[in-house]
Amino acid sequence: MSGEAEALLRAAMDQFALSARAHDKVLKVARTLADLEGVEAISTAHVAEAIQYRITDRRMWTELG
Repeated sequence: MSGEAEALLRAAMDQFALSARAHDKVLKVARTLADLEGVEAISTAHVAEAIQYRITDRRMWTELG
């Protein structure tokens, strides 16, 4: 994972108060996105997309609850 991608993930952890479990889930989704593109390294775009999915999921569950 690039340094920029790591920095983005750290910033999202702080901004959205993500847990360690959420951190791991974001990384797993980012890894899957990179795999689907056929690239070895996780990019900033992969992390950003994974964060977006996580935040959308969180909002959906908050609205339902």
